[in-house]
Amino acid sequence: MNLLQRLEYWGDRHHPKWADIPRIALGLFLCYKGIEFLENMSFMIGRMGDFLPNSYFALSMLGHYIVFAHIVGGLFLAVGLLTRVACIIQIPILIGALFFINQEEMFRPFQQIAITVIVLIGLIYFAIAGNGPWSVDSYFDEKDRKAT
Repeated sequence: MNLLQRLEYWGDRHHPKWADIPRIALGLFLCYKGIEFLENMSFMIGRMGDFLPNSYFALSMLGHYIVFAHIVGGLFLAVGLLTRVACIIQIPILIGALFFINQEEMFRPFQQIAITVIVLIGLIYFAIAGNGPWSVDSYFDEKDRKAT
């Protein structure tokens, strides 16, 4: 058994039911942030343009990736479908937001960097722990076990 299989096995065996509530809340929050990013995409691309000048196409593609990952990944995370994949596709976005976007707000009293760190920690936890018993994946796993 390699390290990833051991982490997946451990996460599947040590996931309490109450941990599904923060997973659902995190998924809905990420979906909301994806919709908010979509509404303010030109402002956010302009903000990211300070770090990558003269690359509007790359910034536009990055913006669309962020919207897609947050909305679809947030919905998948909320219902418990492909939870680990949904977390893994969003972790680079949060790391980028942590280092590039929130840099100037770091020392304000009510900055968004705390929210970014909390969401990043939640994504890392659910990437390891998995989806839990209240999820679409566990429903299909139980259905497959009963069929065999």
